[in-house]
Amino acid sequence: MEGEREGFTAKNEGDAGGDGGGPGTGNNGGRGGGANGRRRWKGGGGYRQHPIIHAYPALLPLPINGATGHPHINGALSLPLPLPPPVLLYLQQPPLPPPPLLPLLPKAAATTCYGKPPKAAFAAPKGSMWRHRPSKKPPPHAITAALLPLPRDAKALQQKTCFGNERKTSEMEGNHVHTHEKFAAASQDSAIARRPDMGGVEGAEIPVSANHFLVQFDPGQKIFHYNVDISPHPSKEIARMIKRKLVEENSSVLSGAQPAFDGRKNLYSSVRFQKDRIQFFVSLPVAPARYSVIKEDTGHKLDRQKLKTFKVNVRLVSKFSGEDLIKYLNEDKDGIPLPQDYLHALDVILREGAMESSILVGRSLYARSMGEAREIGGGAVGLRGFFQSLRPTKQGLALNVDLSLSAFHESTGIISYLQKRCDFLKDLPQNKTRALAEEERREVEKALKNIRVFVCHRESNQRYHVHSLTKETTQNLKFRDRSGKDLMVVDYFKEHYNHDIQFRNLPCLQVGRSKPCYVPMELCVVCEGQKFLGKLSDEQTSKILKMGCERPSERKGIIKGVVEAAFRARSNAYADQFNLQVSKDMTELSGRVLLPPKLKLGSGGRIKDITPDRFDRQWSLLDSHVAEASNIKSWALISFGGTPEQHFFIPKFVNQLSNRCEQLGILLNKKTVISPLFERIQLLNNVGILEDKLKKIQEAASGNLQLLICVMERRHQGYADLKRIAETSIGVVTQCCLYSNLRKLTSQFLTNLALKINAKLGGCNIALYSSLPCQIPRIFSEEEPVMFMGADVTHPHPLDDSSPSVVAVVASMNWPSANKYISRMRSQTHRKEIIEYLDIMAGELLEEFLKEVGKLPSRIIFFRDGVSETQFYKVLKEEMHAVRTTCLRYPGYKPLITFIVVQKRHHTRLFHRGRNGSSPPYSDQNIPPGTVVDTVITHPREFDFYLCSHWGNKGTSRPTHYHVLWDENNFRSDEVQQLIHNLCYTFARCTRPVSLVPPAYYAHLAAYRGRLYLERSDTTIYRVTPLQTVPLPKLRDNVKSLMFYC
Repeated sequence: MEGEREGFTAKNEGDAGGDGGGPGTGNNGGRGGGANGRRRWKGGGGYRQHPIIHAYPALLPLPINGATGHPHINGALSLPLPLPPPVLLYLQQPPLPPPPLLPLLPKAAATTCYGKPPKAAFAAPKGSMWRHRPSKKPPPHAITAALLPLPRDAKALQQKTCFGNERKTSEMEGNHVHTHEKFAAASQDSAIARRPDMGGVEGAEIPVSANHFLVQFDPGQKIFHYNVDISPHPSKEIARMIKRKLVEENSSVLSGAQPAFDGRKNLYSSVRFQKDRIQFFVSLPVAPARYSVIKEDTGHKLDRQKLKTFKVNVRLVSKFSGEDLIKYLNEDKDGIPLPQDYLHALDVILREGAMESSILVGRSLYARSMGEAREIGGGAVGLRGFFQSLRPTKQGLALNVDLSLSAFHESTGIISYLQKRCDFLKDLPQNKTRALAEEERREVEKALKNIRVFVCHRESNQRYHVHSLTKETTQNLKFRDRSGKDLMVVDYFKEHYNHDIQFRNLPCLQVGRSKPCYVPMELCVVCEGQKFLGKLSDEQTSKILKMGCERPSERKGIIKGVVEAAFRARSNAYADQFNLQVSKDMTELSGRVLLPPKLKLGSGGRIKDITPDRFDRQWSLLDSHVAEASNIKSWALISFGGTPEQHFFIPKFVNQLSNRCEQLGILLNKKTVISPLFERIQLLNNVGILEDKLKKIQEAASGNLQLLICVMERRHQGYADLKRIAETSIGVVTQCCLYSNLRKLTSQFLTNLALKINAKLGGCNIALYSSLPCQIPRIFSEEEPVMFMGADVTHPHPLDDSSPSVVAVVASMNWPSANKYISRMRSQTHRKEIIEYLDIMAGELLEEFLKEVGKLPSRIIFFRDGVSETQFYKVLKEEMHAVRTTCLRYPGYKPLITFIVVQKRHHTRLFHRGRNGSSPPYSDQNIPPGTVVDTVITHPREFDFYLCSHWGNKGTSRPTHYHVLWDENNFRSDEVQQLIHNLCYTFARCTRPVSLVPPAYYAHLAAYRGRLYLERSDTTIYRVTPLQTVPLPKLRDNVKSLMFYC
């Protein structure tokens, strides 16, 4: 993701535009490569060094042109002279590579030492006419590349930058280069926007503490990085056992060091080993069982363990210190790269002590000391752990520590596991003769695939991965032993282990890929410590969330306890030997609480404006109308399931819903176009019949059905089919609800339903009383419209290795209200985070904006959700480029763009703190809505801040992290913070501020809707290879211009 170097751009294209040096006549060859050939070849070749230069990669195929006059031999170009040897140019690496112009030279063609190329690559024959002067040793940060000058008679490769397929004229290409001049220049220096000031000043100050713990490190302390190669390749668990035994048995060879190991390839030591390359052999009792031998002198049997020997090669690959990190943290200038290798080493070192008694999942550690596992149903348990990660901040290097939760497979017998995991096998222990239907067998295989198990019919340390299920049942399964004799599995286990197989009609587990290895299910147990990768049900999700609903004071106490236990004096020998000291106190800082905006309601109600001044910033719509009401003349209702008693609720529901809509100013016809329909819930299982039923309802409304309300007995997987058919085939907006909510019919439920219906059908529920141009007049004006965009990418389930990812882009369609958003959705390459067709989707949204507003937006504020910090440069380079490309379709159109990444999945938490060490009066409450922090725990130089715009009713609030990557609008800290905070009050679905800025929130909802379109009941239609991408069905025209997804 980060650090990709696909090409280099010249600082001055005119200076770097020379031809490749070709063969000359006499002493004067063709023009030298680069720099307009200001240095000529001598004796047939020469070169000029340039810090950053465009040149032809040596391994590019030569262009074949029939007009050159050279004959073709066997389809190749016959050259009059041999090619010159490769020329070595030293390329100064820019901090961020711009869009590639030509691919980099393959690794095989690049030198690994300065001054000369590899002996085997491009070696010139003895006495060759091609010669060049040896170069001076380059600086250590230069990149050496071998470049091959082209012959004079071969047609020169044209260097063109491809910015998209939409630009066909040279005029547009020229506009594009001009438009990107600023962007390309910044890409060479520092693409990420810098903080424009010292931070914001608006809002009342509030003392808070953050779960960041300052880390003191010695910049002069050397860290020696060793590569570890273990064969045969072990699991992480076994690899750590090997490392522990290796260190115990070879202390002197390792110079007495206690190195830290990441469980894969990387080993870090505070001292240098005696040798830079060392080979070890480590034996562990990991093979199956014990075996007996007879002692010759006594005849007694002795039990001995079978040992497995591993070869371990340890090789020094680098050494580094903290000097580069000190520069990154302290020097106020661009272009200083973050030393990722050093940070990764420190992360491994600080985690090493806890790793000996914990399960590592990502950056989180799970241990029994954090509490016993809690069963959450479906063969899963919830386990508490803690997250820790190093972050460079304004105060220095900080360790972010937080409570984490995750679901794991329950360690139990396979029979018991399946009984809990699969509803159709609940009676399995009582019905031992039960067999599996083919569909059930597929479900069981899906549930067990890749789970690690151990066997219980014999003593063994071996762990196995479930590869598949056998086609045959255990009773009918045979295998061939080493003598070639066919044996029944049932007979084998009776004869060798005296075990009668009970569940004979179930298949066996196949635990070997290369050669069949069958084990009956009843003899296998699920290994402990395996993360549950299956999709959690609503019930499971609810239970695991309850485990993490600690109030702020409780969560704060748990975090401080973790840090004190892990890094108290003499408890972490690994940190001590690397001179690392972790503070036991949370970071204390000051935040600011922004005032809520005044909101505008509809003109028909008694209350026409309101300022949310409650502690939770919630407001009431009592005696109020929505800001802009929709008119729903044609609608219908269909029921799926429900008892006859529940069906009696429907007339009352229709009446009260229409009354509540009327009170809110929404025009909902009191009568449906047809009488409510009552269908069995099984109808949702049959896609064809469901589609026919919806078409008939549409026909009954003469093709003008605006809304279909669907009342369901319970949540059903057919919900996805219902949404897809209604929005892509029929062309009608749907609103679903459950019968359980119809029993009470509370005012809150009816209000929420009415607000969703109004937003989906073109209305808007709330608006800012003071328009954005009034709030931020320095940036916005009513005459220059602004478009707010949001983008998000959703990926398939972790166990799904083929389904495409789904991307959604939304954009506001009104100004200055900016509270109506339409969406565009597409599928793209499996698990690709960068948006592939952003230029097409953004182009469609710009066209819609032009139709609605009458002019193109002068400014674009783009919110990108779901991007990790390691992807910032790549997302900025490619997605900003795509938006720019789209704008080039309109001659002379150059809107000012601000690109902001929105991060919700982080582990920074803010807590109330008393002044001057006193106990805070609200220690058990969350920080108030509007709390913003842009100092101490933020980036040392870049433009980021934390904003908690919502009130947390349960658990501990998580602020949203906003990171401005690109800002052509030149926002000040106060301006962008106030803008985002106020937008959070305009979300359509509720009467309180939300935690995420609405453009990003809507993009998330739209991407989820696109994911539903792929989750069809007849899933076999969509099973494809990872190289293919199933397109999303197209929305009907009357739906795509609405907020149907909210």
